[in-house]
Amino acid sequence: MNSSFVNTAYRRAPSCVSLLNRVVSCRTAATAAPLAQSPVTPESLINEQGSQSKESKDHEKTKQQHLSPTKSSSNEKAVKSKKELQTSTSFVMNLFRGQFYPNEIFPYPNVLNEEQRENVKMFIDPLWKFFEEKNDAAKNDEQGKIPDDVMNGLKEQGAFGIQVPIDYGGLGLTNTQAARLFEIASGHDLGISVCMGAHQSIGFKGIILFGTEAQKQKYLTKLASGEHIAAFALTEPSAGSDVASIKTKAQLSSDGKHYILNGSKIWISNGGIADIFTVFAQVPTVDDKTGQTQNKMTAFIVERKFGGLTNGQPEKKLGIKGSNTTEVYFEDCKVPVENVLGGVGNGFKVAVKILNNGRFSMVAGLSGTMKMAIRKSIDFAKNRRQFGRTIDTYGNVQEKLARMEMRQYMTESLAYLLAQNMDRGIPEYQCEAAIGKIFASESAWFVLDEAIQIHGGMGFMKATGLERVMRDLRIFRIFEGANDILRLFVAFTGLQYVGAHLRELQQAVKSFNFNVIVGEGSKRLRRGIGMTAGPNLNEYIHSSLHPSGTLLSKSIDQFGTTIEQILIKYGKTIRDEQFIVHRIGDVVIDIYSMAAGLSRCTQSFKNQVPTAVHESHLVRIWCEEAYDRINQNLNLIQNPAFVARTKLMTELARELVDKESTVPIHPLGF
Repeated sequence: MNSSFVNTAYRRAPSCVSLLNRVVSCRTAATAAPLAQSPVTPESLINEQGSQSKESKDHEKTKQQHLSPTKSSSNEKAVKSKKELQTSTSFVMNLFRGQFYPNEIFPYPNVLNEEQRENVKMFIDPLWKFFEEKNDAAKNDEQGKIPDDVMNGLKEQGAFGIQVPIDYGGLGLTNTQAARLFEIASGHDLGISVCMGAHQSIGFKGIILFGTEAQKQKYLTKLASGEHIAAFALTEPSAGSDVASIKTKAQLSSDGKHYILNGSKIWISNGGIADIFTVFAQVPTVDDKTGQTQNKMTAFIVERKFGGLTNGQPEKKLGIKGSNTTEVYFEDCKVPVENVLGGVGNGFKVAVKILNNGRFSMVAGLSGTMKMAIRKSIDFAKNRRQFGRTIDTYGNVQEKLARMEMRQYMTESLAYLLAQNMDRGIPEYQCEAAIGKIFASESAWFVLDEAIQIHGGMGFMKATGLERVMRDLRIFRIFEGANDILRLFVAFTGLQYVGAHLRELQQAVKSFNFNVIVGEGSKRLRRGIGMTAGPNLNEYIHSSLHPSGTLLSKSIDQFGTTIEQILIKYGKTIRDEQFIVHRIGDVVIDIYSMAAGLSRCTQSFKNQVPTAVHESHLVRIWCEEAYDRINQNLNLIQNPAFVARTKLMTELARELVDKESTVPIHPLGF
């Protein structure tokens, strides 16, 4: 046995050394930097996620202390500093290297102290009661407007200043506390939820994140009370996902006191009712070195009363009809220079950070929407009799209900993992937030579709209320980052991170850093002879979940190996292989959701939560099926037959576009 093992190792060793050479010499220079140039993932977007609070700075300091050796020469410090810039503790980022970084996911966070729990509980029942008794979501949908009395009632509840610090007149809730309230709003009326979110999750979030003290003092109090409503004005006719291509201009006035805004924005939530806008525009700036004029994307706080700001009629939409959506126009709108938000030229950074920071509220909110649909479906299924039995006793309906709950549980797990990590001061969460948004919006659509199916013909009727919610939900896969783009963003971000690591490895080989070479070589040797099955997760998860943990471990290891092979094969051209990159995104989503579910369920067992066993069954099914999907996708992207099919699809799409219609001749010939 041993001698066979050794012989196998020696036979495999040359190929592993060859692999290491190929990785460091053929892959690194060709891929890592160009990945950042992809139009889908600008380098500034990939690298943008700095510390967001005092807590995040403390976390970063602790992380660096943990990663740094206790002693180093000045030369070693320089090397260390360079490496630290490329080191991430993000669970998702390190999946791309086949590594398990548990600190941000195990154990499941529990950030609220008893006072914070009691504080948020005080808001839950009144807000729930308000939506049940005072708001009519169907009426809002029909009239295309949220009534003034409902808006005023929400303002009285403090619903427009949930996360504004108390010093500025808000409720001062944490991300985790706020998530609980967004659940309630989205579970009752997604139109109102969008209005609230456009106001505070993105509308004035930039003032909280980037505003000067003077800006906060001037604006936050009236925004928190709802006396002023906010909007986020970024999207333009020619700039959707490619936000850096906006055309709105902000020209500095001759006296240097104002920026003169000209341009337009489309599909702006709260656009017709907002008093305060976070607006993004290009500022022409002369480069001191070259003398050439360059546009620098910049964020501004713009008041409607400045003048030169108008809006179009409310848009006619598929869903979220109660929310106000309009075009917004700027014609010689004079904005004081002190209303620049975050500094001239930092607009892209401001926009990305606002969107990343606000996504947790959507994830949590949609988990509340799913709960509503599940409750309705249960009530219908246990009362609807067919063939002498209530339909909840039939396997077909039972599977639907179980899968609906499974999706809701995983979404909820992702939502509160994200929100609580943000509250812990974890600085790097852009990929986790993107995954949460993708997963929540797609899961909610699945759950509502199944809810309508369970209701049968009744589900198709307006009276049930499900058709309205399904119409409302369709936008969530599009706005605040289209899911297709976010999938590519997550994948390209991780691929670039691997590229940065491999560049370091290339330098180690050039300088013959023996320890690094041996470490990387032995890692590949173990993979080559089948010695590794991934990290051991047993110490992090409950014993009843160990089989699912093994599947997660195998998935992490297989994913890391596959990513390296894909990068070696495609080099910098991987940015053009969206058929493959899309599926890489799917794999990451599955792995991360597995980990989130296992972490939460383990915490439930630890805290002796009565539903822990029920949760473990949900997690088991999810992990087993996710593991199958992961294997299928990893095998697929390396399969020559799949690659050949993608080329055929590219050819078919080109022919479709050229003909501007379907290509095949009608079977009747006319």
